[in-house]
Amino acid sequence: MTQIYFLCTGDACRSQMAEGFAKKILGNDWRVASAGVEVHGLNPLAVKVMAEKGIDISQQISKLIDPDYLLHSDLVVTLCGDARDRCPVTPPTVKKKHWPLPDPALAAGSEQDRIVVFRKVRDQIEQQIIDLAKVGNL
Repeated sequence: MTQIYFLCTGDACRSQMAEGFAKKILGNDWRVASAGVEVHGLNPLAVKVMAEKGIDISQQISKLIDPDYLLHSDLVVTLCGDARDRCPVTPPTVKKKHWPLPDPALAAGSEQDRIVVFRKVRDQIEQQIIDLAKVGNL
């Protein structure tokens, strides 16, 4: 079983959405988790925009990086520069990908303005997971 780990600063938005999409798109042949270099709690707007895609992440929780899971992952995907720069060292057997996505939690304006940003980032993550699922992208 292929093991993937999505990492972001606070495991609140981007990594949580990636975990939700990966579980749906990659299926049971993949072991999927997300974590952060810090714990910021699950962002309710991430939950809301994922529900629009029929994916319920409301029961997921914000977690710190698990060193054992990290060391035994086949692929680690960082979704922000902070996570990429602060990620613990992994053995050379762990493949790394970096998807530099903007942090939707930093979006300003009304809730509707912020939702637009969350949707854009969500859709970028979905496309990255679809691309990852294609043969040869691990």
